[in-house]
Amino acid sequence: MTEQTHHTTGFTALVLAASRKGPGDEVAKIQGKSHKCLVKLNGTAMIERVLQTVVDTPEVTRIFISVEDAAVLREVPKVAAWLDSGMVVPITSKGNLAESLFSAVHDIEDPYPLIITAGDNALHTPEMLSHFCTEVRKSDADAFIAMARAQLILDKYPEGARAFHRLKDDAYSSCNLYAVNNDKGVNGAKPFATGGQFGKKPMRIAKGFGVLSLILYKMKWLTLEGVTTRISKAIKAKTQAVLMPWAEGPIDVDNPKDYALVTRILKGIEGDLEGDKDGNGVGNG
Repeated sequence: MTEQTHHTTGFTALVLAASRKGPGDEVAKIQGKSHKCLVKLNGTAMIERVLQTVVDTPEVTRIFISVEDAAVLREVPKVAAWLDSGMVVPITSKGNLAESLFSAVHDIEDPYPLIITAGDNALHTPEMLSHFCTEVRKSDADAFIAMARAQLILDKYPEGARAFHRLKDDAYSSCNLYAVNNDKGVNGAKPFATGGQFGKKPMRIAKGFGVLSLILYKMKWLTLEGVTTRISKAIKAKTQAVLMPWAEGPIDVDNPKDYALVTRILKGIEGDLEGDKDGNGVGNG
């Protein structure tokens, strides 16, 4: 690993696509897939959608994907072609998110600046990633977290309520999109060893950032800036939140309800590209 803060060259992208539950994942079960990322959304595999977004982001010059077995990805022809051409490079995932990130950064030569996305961010677009990269370039922070205001989501998708972070100044949701500029920023991933999802499981805040942080969070005594300040102190790396102006940013595919919502959104954008021919409705498998 190398210690760097700013690059004038392109970003490296890391897609975290490991499945902890395999075919037992509730989204994978919808279509009887061996891996959640293989589930089709409006006719296109989820992982193909995520990778296509990264491929089409002009700021990104290298793409790596962290997965337990790259053979899983070869079930999707377009992804297999990217692997064969070297456009996408697989890296074997580890036991948890933090370990997978540490391992990837160790294996990637000159990894920074690095943006980190997930294999279920099916609604992310190149425009979103470009905006995020632009904001990262403006700052001297070590680590970045993409966030969206809760009301932005609810105004457009009332059924898209997430586990919002309800803070002193507003309510927010994570977009499951991150960036690091150096090794200090990567070390900030240690609290994610338990899986993250702090909105759904706030006790992880105490384990990752201390009991006082949990109390301040639960009592809504912190603004978003206050939260990033406390994170910065806990991980000893300057952390910055980047507000994303897209309601779709935080909507990933964690469960069958998300699957149904994301499918409906994509059909609204693209038209119905699957019909019933694939048997992709919720509950089929």
